[in-house]
Amino acid sequence: MAEYPQDVVQRFHANPEQVDAGLVGEPPRTWASVVIEEYDPAWAQRFAAVRTSIVEALGDVALGVEHVGSTAVPGLAAKPIIDVDLTVEDTATESAYLPALERLGCRLVLREPWWHGHRMLVGPAEDVNLHVWPQGAPEPVRHRLFRDWLRSHPDDRERYAETKRRLARDTAHRPRDYSLAKNNVIDEIYARVFAA
Repeated sequence: MAEYPQDVVQRFHANPEQVDAGLVGEPPRTWASVVIEEYDPAWAQRFAAVRTSIVEALGDVALGVEHVGSTAVPGLAAKPIIDVDLTVEDTATESAYLPALERLGCRLVLREPWWHGHRMLVGPAEDVNLHVWPQGAPEPVRHRLFRDWLRSHPDDRERYAETKRRLARDTAHRPRDYSLAKNNVIDEIYARVFAA
């Protein structure tokens, strides 16, 4: 663990009240149900197109654009929503990036200053979750570590997929609980990542 700073090793767990407090406008319709699909190679192509449009819209304001989450892991079943981590200098300076992203059809849905300044937008078809982080935030580091671990550890990849399928069934009547319900298995995998 010594090679990672404490703010990377220690994971923040939001609760439903915090999510509600950060909500901007209407929640995305994709929050109303959880559908887990088998891995689709087209997800990587979708990310490439999204990345290009973000970089063209923001230029040097985009310090990093990464494909994260389950759709970034070949062979992993996932919700068919592309998670993208966008790093900018300071998320509090929304005028530097938000208008350009809105011109792409993105819509701001979460503003969470207490979580490393996190902002989240959804794409026009709501098939992209764009997470905006300030430079130096630990969460994008964790996202990349988790993604890369699952890419190279098939046992954990399958364990995670099975957990997601089970939780999608178990939370079908309360889909907003799905993400929070994954915390235990995610924390177990992170423990192995940081111990390796």
